[in-house]
Amino acid sequence: MSSGRSHNIAAKRIAGKYNTEYNEGEGPDINTPSVTIEVETPETVKDGIRQLQGFRKPVYIAGSNEQAVEAALAATDGTTIGVMDAQGNIVKKSTRKRK
Repeated sequence: MSSGRSHNIAAKRIAGKYNTEYNEGEGPDINTPSVTIEVETPETVKDGIRQLQGFRKPVYIAGSNEQAVEAALAATDGTTIGVMDAQGNIVKKSTRKRK
């Protein structure tokens, strides 16, 4: 399965879990009043971290597969960014607070 396809599948699944739409355009993949989520592949985790800067609510990188989850855990160590798996289960809780 291509990384683009696994990204879209994971993004749609997680958006459904949060009762919202997956945004395929500019901006975060999933954005609700309470959480912002970027779905990333192992190669794009660093892009996702950059895209989440400035949000004043809990933010997450959701890995599109196990390798992406591992890359996200390593890249977000010591940050306020949380990590989810491709099903939307929280692996590392976001510590970013609402301001």
